[in-house]
Amino acid sequence: MSMEYYSGLSVDVANSFGMLTESMRITFAAVMIMATIAIAIFMIGMYINLKKWGLGAEGYGLKPSNGSIFTFPKTLAYQMSAKGHGHGQNIFSTLIFDALLQRRALRRSPGRWVMHLAIFGGWIALCIMSIAMFVVEIIHMVGIHVLEPAVFRDMLSVPNDVFSYILLTGIIIAIFRRLFVAKARESTIAFDSVLLIGLTIIVVTGFVADGIRNGTLWGMGMQSDLAPPASLFHVVISLFFCIAYIPFSKYMHMFAGPLTLMANKGGE
Repeated sequence: MSMEYYSGLSVDVANSFGMLTESMRITFAAVMIMATIAIAIFMIGMYINLKKWGLGAEGYGLKPSNGSIFTFPKTLAYQMSAKGHGHGQNIFSTLIFDALLQRRALRRSPGRWVMHLAIFGGWIALCIMSIAMFVVEIIHMVGIHVLEPAVFRDMLSVPNDVFSYILLTGIIIAIFRRLFVAKARESTIAFDSVLLIGLTIIVVTGFVADGIRNGTLWGMGMQSDLAPPASLFHVVISLFFCIAYIPFSKYMHMFAGPLTLMANKGGE
């Protein structure tokens, strides 16, 4: 059975709100194609980064390697072993306290820590919920009716709103710091501005699309027939900015930071 897909809504639910037209309907296949392209670009970018990271030497005083994508993971594994240098902190402590809870940022600036944790936590939580919703839709589509997508969507409604506002709070703090905190403003570069603008657009368009669909404040009184194009824009920019663009942007620190911490076994 072909499933029509509209920003997380199956077509029967969407049609019950009278919001879909034949010309603006987003099929499940179209979303899959866009997601596949975004993931392919992401994988290419990660390959380029692994090649770049593999150009380094595998040890002190040794010649640089040939840039194989296997050089970096091999070197990382050695650094994480008992023979590698570093502070000797347990890997789980490093991942939980340094990578996840970002205690190093807390020591430097509580305000900056709140900003980072809100953006990171909100982004990751929303990503996980989107993946979970996608999996439930796929399972239902192939005929395994363990959990109805509409029921699961309702279950995610409140946490989705909570983490969306957490992410929005982090973005507002980041904008405030770059406008009114001299040190943050002076250190801001173009890459920082692009990331902040992109995140702001994604979050705002998500709230607006949902507001138009449900007739809430974020919809700003716009007609319900504007919900499909608003959601399409939100879906497309989310896929390509939050997935495809990661390896080519400063977002790579989400991967590079924890990997560096693990290589150094924690510590400052």
